[in-house]
Amino acid sequence: MSNLISSDVQSRLQWSLLSLRFGVFIVMIMWTLDKFINPGHSARIFEHFYGISGSSDMVAYILGALQLLLVLAFVMGIKKRLTYGIIFIMHGLSTLSSYNQYIDGFNNLLFFTAWPMWAACFALYLLRDQDVKFTVK
Repeated sequence: MSNLISSDVQSRLQWSLLSLRFGVFIVMIMWTLDKFINPGHSARIFEHFYGISGSSDMVAYILGALQLLLVLAFVMGIKKRLTYGIIFIMHGLSTLSSYNQYIDGFNNLLFFTAWPMWAACFALYLLRDQDVKFTVK
């Protein structure tokens, strides 16, 4: 009986982690595609949130290409310690760099969605060895 329960919990955990991985992937792939479709938007984000000015379209394309490789490796579960860790750090930097938006929270409510996603990234990193459904071995 306990093996049946354990197996059921393990199955539900794997499906839960898969849903978190795909949810994080959806956001990250949109951020990635934005670098190719609207590179000027990336330049404005770098300047406003990170204090990096003078970014060109080429910089956005290069960062987008690197991010695309990372995001695809992440969604496929390749090198989980590395890819999940980098995704966690990247999203954390993005979340924390938006601190001014949290001060005026009711005029920037969408920025608060970054926190549960960061928590999902953290959970995925901690449970990466159990996240095995539809991953590359």
